[in-house]
Formats: sequence, structure tokens, C-alpha cells
Amino acid sequence: MASFLPLLLLTAFLSAKPALCYVHPGARLLERNGTEHSGRRDFIVLVEPPPLGHGDAEDDHRRWHESFLPLSQLADSDDPPRLVHSYTEVFSGFAARLTDAELGAVSKKPGFVHAFPDRTLQLMTTHTPEFLGLRKDAGLWRDHGYGKGVVVGVLDSGIHAPHPYFDDHGMPPAPARWKGSCRGSAARCNNKLIGAKSFVGDNDTSDGVGHGTHTSSTSAGNFVDGASMNGLGAGTASGIAPGAHVAMYKVCTVDGCSGGSLLAGLDEAIKDGVDVLSLSLGSNEPFSFDQDPIAIGAFSAVSKGIVVVCAAGNRGPELETLSNEAPWLLTVAAGSVDRQFSAVTRLGDGKLIDGEGLHQTTRNPSGRSYPLFYSSNQSVCGSVDTGSVRGKIVLCEVDPAEANSVDDIKLAGATGVVLMNSAIDGYTTVLRDFGSDVVQVNGDGGASIAEYAASRKPVAAITFNNTLLGVRPAPTVASFSSRGPSVLNPGVLKPDILAPGLNILAAWLPLGTGKGAGTFNIISGTSMATPHVSGVAALVKSAHPDWSPAAIKSAIMTTSDAVDNTGGPILDQQHAKAGALLAGAGHVNPTRAADPGLVYDLGVTDYAGYICTLLGEKALAIIVRNGSLSCHDLPKVQDTQLNYPAISVPLRQSPWTVRRTVTNVGPARSTYRANLTMPGASSTVRVTPETLEFSRAGEKKTFSVTVTGRASGTVVVEEGSLSWVSASEKHVVRSPVVVILGYAAAPPPPPDGSWA
Repeated sequence: MASFLPLLLLTAFLSAKPALCYVHPGARLLERNGTEHSGRRDFIVLVEPPPLGHGDAEDDHRRWHESFLPLSQLADSDDPPRLVHSYTEVFSGFAARLTDAELGAVSKKPGFVHAFPDRTLQLMTTHTPEFLGLRKDAGLWRDHGYGKGVVVGVLDSGIHAPHPYFDDHGMPPAPARWKGSCRGSAARCNNKLIGAKSFVGDNDTSDGVGHGTHTSSTSAGNFVDGASMNGLGAGTASGIAPGAHVAMYKVCTVDGCSGGSLLAGLDEAIKDGVDVLSLSLGSNEPFSFDQDPIAIGAFSAVSKGIVVVCAAGNRGPELETLSNEAPWLLTVAAGSVDRQFSAVTRLGDGKLIDGEGLHQTTRNPSGRSYPLFYSSNQSVCGSVDTGSVRGKIVLCEVDPAEANSVDDIKLAGATGVVLMNSAIDGYTTVLRDFGSDVVQVNGDGGASIAEYAASRKPVAAITFNNTLLGVRPAPTVASFSSRGPSVLNPGVLKPDILAPGLNILAAWLPLGTGKGAGTFNIISGTSMATPHVSGVAALVKSAHPDWSPAAIKSAIMTTSDAVDNTGGPILDQQHAKAGALLAGAGHVNPTRAADPGLVYDLGVTDYAGYICTLLGEKALAIIVRNGSLSCHDLPKVQDTQLNYPAISVPLRQSPWTVRRTVTNVGPARSTYRANLTMPGASSTVRVTPETLEFSRAGEKKTFSVTVTGRASGTVVVEEGSLSWVSASEKHVVRSPVVVILGYAAAPPPPPDGSWA
């Protein structure tokens, strides 16, 4: 399945049927490495701040950055501008179009620090708030104003501002500290949409893709009555933080998202004063953190108190497929919800096969039986002999490279089509609007129908049942959701958290002429999971405005759900136990996240020591950019020793001890006892001390976890959990514990290595 994703994503967004959208069209540019023009490519260049006397205004920075560029740019009026973006907040530097020779000249100028090629990144609801335990006029929403006073900045493909999700009914004005605007944009700001800016070569912040409208409405859209798609999922919709403000930074187009534009959007968002950043995008290959524009730009945001939430990627179900691995990011995996758009296939032997359909109108009487056509030699829809399907219901599997084959079968006279998942997708059904008389079934359902089709004169009927809630098991990890362990830092558990990302209903572009308020669409991806968590971060930020990004991240992770709605462990797409490498700490639980009891906090100095250990002094200068910090003076922090709210130990020597420090954010006087569960047979884990006693709010306590074990020649992953349980049992602060024996990850780039 993974090898077909690029074409599937492109086909989805170029189709006349918007419901075919999956994640993002720019995936066709996976190997693109900068924009070419007359031998030039886009490079991101880091330089020292302007010398004293040059001033601090943006124009002064821009003139300083221009001083690094070839003089020919001033003489050749037909030449596109060499300086693409100028940065002051994410770092001191710029994006420019240069030949390799010109870059060599730039690198020799005083003040030059580092450069790397720009790269194209990929853009990776009515019911989900209720699924997450959020209720209107009750609980967390009511108690903390639905995210009131928080600004969520979204870096994406733009926004359809007239959509009712972005109406400002009931919204207060933007916070007094807010510096953003809709400057140069046709979008009309109001008390909900308080900022909209474009960084893709024009001032048009409208959304030509739909992706940015969908993600921003999911994160912080206002309440909208009558939301549905094709009559499905009908109800009152809202984002996760409906009381928060939205600011859109358009950094993507239908062709993808350049790193230079992304950094420009991050730069502006920091200056404007956002509280949370939501990035439903990433790269399909891991980059060292000092060459990753998201990791570099996000570090500046986090160091200024901004929570940065990113997508884990859509390259599952293989392991080691993550995007956005930096530990200062909150990285989100995608799961299902307990809702189905039910369509049942009734076989001639009476067996009922549950499935789903996004278009529940039919050309044929519902429940009428027709001959069933299936051939193991024509199992893929594109290979079906269309001359044999008239008047029959056809069972086949969609080849993403031939997405129009379903239409071909219907045009040939088939009365219905049952689409079965590939074996690799199992129970993960990514819904697409194929029109009437089409049902999608999971792998088991497809196998049952195929088995029955071999009987004498098989028949089948299709019945549509609209929307079902309370489906079990839920959540499950979606097949496409990228998995850990992290290639760059296996001692830091990634992904961090699981959130709804399968078949999510949210705002979409108006159909037809492009005018009007807008419609709704159901699409899937970690792109859809990310804004759920950025909305939760906004709710926690509203409840605790003084908490650091790391504390908010810790609160979200340590209060997550480890079980599904059956009370059993969270499962994967094959209905096997998912584990932390798929689901992170667990499924996000907004209500508990606002009151975690204890948090694992981290600051710039902690991250700096980790960067020094991983990559060295040069990377510290590139990512942290703090002249008062030097690797020579900083304590060395290995990935396992970072004060992370999860414990991941790639055991290379035994025993191995890691230390963690928790901060009391609950009752002043409280006692917590350790509850350690490690069912594996190849490792032993011990916690010291087993009791933590606090006498005041803000007090810190340190504990150690010692892991012993022996590898058997193959990689063995053993998982458990460490929960600190308060005496009242009101607070349970749970961290996954992952021990990887016999793991040999690819070594990171050498510290202070030379980069282009």
C-alpha cells in the first residue's frame, strides 16, 4: 500500500470528487530538492545577527541578509529575486536562490553560519469532540471557556474564511498582546479568524486544496449546526477548542510546502504571538535535526513558550517510518473513532458483512439481491473484465494507481461495487466517495465475500444504514499511521500520542463555482489527528497559561487512555495489540490532561545538552542559537536521560539506569506511589524510590528506573508502564516503558559534521 500513496494522494486532490482526499497532493514531489531556475536552487542560509550599529528593524535584517547575495541580482531586472524570505525569529538567516558556486561564495563571507537545500514537505468534526469526552456546557469546555484567550496558529494550505466554522459568534476580541492581522489578504478577519497571511509568493490566503480549511476547523472551529457530508454524520460540529482564536499561515500549495515558506510562516507566527502551532505536514525521510526546517523553526517557537504539534506521518504500517522526531515536538499518530457510515452486504447464504459507504443513495431498490461477481484472477478493480459485470454486484480491491476503475465498472452496468481492503490495511477503511451503490469492507469482510462467491450462483444485496455510533473496538491505530521507534533518537519514544485521524468530518471548500459558505468533507491522515491534539493543547493552555510547552505535552501524554472502549488494550489495523511504538503514550484524553497531578518539565538548557550529545557544537549553534550556551559547559544528556514523559531504553549495556524529575502541579500536600507493570520475560525494571511525597505546589522530586536484560540475537521489544498514583487515586500519572533489546539503529551523523 505504501508504495502507492503518492499517486493516491495526488489523484484524491485533483479528482472532481473532494471526498477522495486522503492527505496531500504534494507527495508526488517526494524527491524534489529545491526550486530550479537557471542552475539555481533554493537554499536556507543561517547567518549571524547584524553587527552592532545595523539596527534591529526588519528592514535592517533584510539589508544584512541581502549583503550576502551576488550583486548580479541588482543588475538583472529579468532575474527573479534571489532573496525569497528573510528570518528574524526562527533564526537569523534567509532563503535564497543560488547556484552551488554562489553558495560557495556566500559561505566564505564573514557572518555565515550554515546552509542546507530547501526541501519540499508534504501535508501529511461533528463527533470527535464527543468521542474525546468533551460536552457543551459541561466539564472542561465549560470550566475553561472552550479554550478562550488562546491563539492557535495553523501552517497549511490556506483557509476558506467564509465557512461558518470561522464565524465569530460568541467570540471575544483577540488578546491585547496579539500583533497579527489579515494584512495583504482578501480574507476578512473577525474575532475567530484573527490572522491570515500567505508565504507562497502572493497575498492570497484562500485555500485551493481544502487541507488547511479542514485542519484549522478541526483544531479551533466554532460551533456549526447542521454539519454533514451526503447527509452522514449530521449534527452540531465544532473544533476541539471552539473558544480559541485561529490564525492561518499559508505555506503550502497544491504542489507541496517548501521549507523556506514554512520557516517564513513560523517566523511570522512567533512575532504575531500565537500560543499553539499546528503543523499537519512533514518529510517522508528523516533529516538530521540541524537540517530539518521544522525541527529548527519549532525549537525557536518552543523556547518562546509556544506548543508545537506535528503529524507523525502516513508511511505505516512499517516500523521506523516517522516524521517529526525532535523531542521538543508533540508528534501525533492517527486512530479511528467509534463512528461508522454503515452499509451492509447481505450474501445469499444469509451472512451479513458490515461495511461503510460515503454515498448512501442508490440507483437500485435497497435490499434487492443481484448476482455476485468475483474472480481471484481479477481481484483488483482495474483488472476486472467490464464486459462481464452488467447487472451484477462486483467484489474487487482498488488499486490506487487506477482510482477511476470503480467508475469504469459502474459505467459498464454493474448494479453495485463492494471494495475490499488490501491485506496490509486490515480493519482500517479509508473512506472515499465513489458515488452511489459502492460499499467498502475490511479485509476479513472481503475474504468472507470472496469465499462465498465461489459457491454456485452467488447473490448479494446492499443495504445502507446511515451513521452508527458506539462502534467497537475504538480507537484502533490506522494502518497508514507512521510507527516508531525513532531512527534519529531511539531513546525518546515517538510518536507521542494517538488521536482521531480516520474518516474525520470537518470544513471543506464550497463545491462548483468556489463561492459560498462552504461544505464539509470526510478525509483521513495524521494531518487530521494533529489538529485534534493542537486543540487539546489550546484547552490546557487556557486552563494553565503559565505552563511550559513541555509541561503541557507531559500533561497530554501522562493522562492519555491506554485502553479502548471495550476496556482492552488499543489495537492496530489487524486487531493485534498496538503498543507504544504505534500509539505513543496512548489515546488523548482532554479532560484529564487539564489536571495531571505531576508533569515532566524540560527547558532550553535540557534540550541543548541533548543536542550537544547527539550532534555537537555546530548543531547547537544552528538549532539553539544562544551564545551563552556551549557544549563545553553543558552537561551531556543522552536521549534516554532526557526528562521525557515516556521511558524508552534501547538496551546496549545492562544494567542501564535512567532518571526522571516530576513537578507537583496538583494539591500542595500529596503522596504518590509507583505502580510498575512489565510483563516481558527478557528484561527486568526497578523503580527507586517507590514513593514520592510533596509538601508544596511546584516542588520537584527525582526518581530512577533501572533496566536489566540480555539480548538473544534478535530484536525484542518489551513494553509496560510506570504509573505514579496519588493516595486519593484522583491522579494517575502514567508513562509507557519500552525496552528494546538487540536494537541497532543507524548511527546519527557525526557531531560537527560538514553539511552543504
